[in-house]
Amino acid sequence: MTAIAQLHADCAALGTILFTVTAHDFDAMLFRRMYSSHPTEYPATGSKPMAQDAWFDLCITRGETFVANTPDAFAALFFDHALITSMGLGSAVNIPLTDADLVIGTVNLLASQHHFTPDRLEHYQDAVGRQRDPLLQAIQEFRATRG
Repeated sequence: MTAIAQLHADCAALGTILFTVTAHDFDAMLFRRMYSSHPTEYPATGSKPMAQDAWFDLCITRGETFVANTPDAFAALFFDHALITSMGLGSAVNIPLTDADLVIGTVNLLASQHHFTPDRLEHYQDAVGRQRDPLLQAIQEFRATRG
């Protein structure tokens, strides 16, 4: 099992419904999805432009985890908030993956409203931490294939 698949399984066991991993392409100013638990709604080949907004400042510039436990908390920042809520999802977490001082990817978790309590968030961050090195390697390899 790959590190990403193992992390997906670990996060699903904690209650995550939608799980994606993105690699950041700063040259093209895109977030490129490299893994998705829901390939119909969020294909692994998808990308979205980097908007330099409050989420970007928190998660990418400062390298801090973004937590929103209600749709109102993420609606202004996520252009796809209507799709997210139509899937019955009401909370989101984005955990930055940092190589040296640069956030090169994020682990993106979505679940039911109010799911990401401080205790659960600690378990999610521990799960990501256990897979950190192979995740960084997978992101670097993915980025290398995108040229």
